[in-house]
Amino acid sequence: MASASIASAQNLLIQPIAADLNAVDTVIRQKLHSEVALVNQIAEYIISAGGKRIRPVLVLLIANAYSYRGTDHHQLAAVVEFIHTATLLHDDVVDESSLRRGRKTANALFGNAASVLVGDFLYSRAFQMMVSVGDIRIMQILADATNVIAEGEVLQLLNMHDPDVSEERYTQVIRSKTAKLFEAAAQLGALIAGASDEEIEAAAEYGRSLGTAFQLIDDVLDYSGQADDIGKNVGDDLREGKATLPLIYLMEHGTAEQRELVRSCIENGDEQHFDAVLFAVTTSGALDYTKRKAEEAAARATASIGTLPASQFKDALLKLSEFAVNRNH
Repeated sequence: MASASIASAQNLLIQPIAADLNAVDTVIRQKLHSEVALVNQIAEYIISAGGKRIRPVLVLLIANAYSYRGTDHHQLAAVVEFIHTATLLHDDVVDESSLRRGRKTANALFGNAASVLVGDFLYSRAFQMMVSVGDIRIMQILADATNVIAEGEVLQLLNMHDPDVSEERYTQVIRSKTAKLFEAAAQLGALIAGASDEEIEAAAEYGRSLGTAFQLIDDVLDYSGQADDIGKNVGDDLREGKATLPLIYLMEHGTAEQRELVRSCIENGDEQHFDAVLFAVTTSGALDYTKRKAEEAAARATASIGTLPASQFKDALLKLSEFAVNRNH
């Protein structure tokens, strides 16, 4: 899909909830305020960088798909975005990243300590906001999600520079670190709209599978994307010693020489041989395999909302599954 087509797809996704997204932006601006100037400065820098806002979009689309009438979904969409932004701040410090969304990371500009502490501020502000909604089930979903995400971060840390990471271990990281917040966002949209337990679980499966598809395509783009498109440095995963699915596939199916190259690069965080690794993952079918796995996850997401009543919001959710695997950023 060409870049213009992808931009058009994104516009179609947000068109049915454009007013809701504007309301969420207003909530975000209001709740970002702090008496501490540095908190305002860093939080504003991160939020203003934009991004796809997929997690808030999930809350809004699913709430509307179940005919929600109210404004609490704006608050919850902002909560989800704050939790996501806090994880980005912490991730960039752990990964020593210097570029995100096409701009310098907060840690590169303001330092690691400030970035970690402002991430903590965003977490705590998110919990203040979820409490104000006053539903114990909402608090349970978000508290559980936040805990699982933290576990996923630790699991990923344990996997760093380990060339023997299995696909199963890597999938566990994806489910915890990335898919869990997608799952929570979808659950919140259904829950606040008064959906049944079965419908809430179907929404959870949609979010879980969608999040998995997004992460797997991120893995592909780290070896096939353009820095200007993906908003970060191509090859960052290799530099950080991350054994993502393309490399795991290559370790299992590549030649002895390719396996030795990948093992050395993962162990040492060696990006000097990126071109050789890129050639290997491309010619071995590793990128094709990873994309197929993403397509399978997107298909599960689509199937999970099969019984959702027809609406422009359901149509947008179906388009979101397609976008997850056909994007270039």
